[in-house]
Amino acid sequence: MAQERAIRTRRTILDAAAAIFDERGYEAATISEVLGRAGVTKGALYHHFQSKEDLARGVLEGAVTTEGVRPQDLKLQEVVDILLLMSCRLPREPMFSAALRIAVDLQSQVLIGTRWPDWCELLAGLLAEAHERGELIRCIDGEEAARILVAAWTGVRIVGEGLPGAYDLAYDVALLLQLLMPSLAIPTVLARLEISAERAARLFAEMSSDSQEAPAEEGRSGAVPRTAPGGASGAVLVGPVDG
Repeated sequence: MAQERAIRTRRTILDAAAAIFDERGYEAATISEVLGRAGVTKGALYHHFQSKEDLARGVLEGAVTTEGVRPQDLKLQEVVDILLLMSCRLPREPMFSAALRIAVDLQSQVLIGTRWPDWCELLAGLLAEAHERGELIRCIDGEEAARILVAAWTGVRIVGEGLPGAYDLAYDVALLLQLLMPSLAIPTVLARLEISAERAARLFAEMSSDSQEAPAEEGRSGAVPRTAPGGASGAVLVGPVDG
């Protein structure tokens, strides 16, 4: 029970820090604000995190996750699902938008580092499995493809935020993947992939439903819901993007 409380306390602190980093930026945020938002004592916070920099690293780590991504017949579909689901989670969950805000700030990169290598490694691992299964075009290098996917996804978010008017991140990410997947997947696999903003919304709804059911299961079993390593808490019709 003590371990479960410690896990929940750590998560509460991280959620509060992420919200403040997202609202005010890393530099402007203070430990006092995090304490007030989390409703914990200074001793509780410093038990889990030694500094504001350590808090930011925790936020970055928590944003690398495959939560909500279910096993698929095609490993390439799991890659697509990770990127689609994140397009729905980032605008709605401060953990992810704060992590991106920290990661693209040059000063924060020097002081705190980034988790881009972790994202690249995560996708590269799935792409390697896809390659072994014959899902990818033979000449594709999984590590290079993972790096470009992470970079392109990030660019879509950053550029979209800077353009006038409203934009739909899930729509743009689906469009990005529709443009890129024909360069990665063999034709028979490409025809089976489902890449759409509609799928992104469905994945997010399923994940949210599972999260709401988890407390009831936890209450019966006493178990803490499992999350992906590092994280908070992965078939596409390649055609017109669903709006």
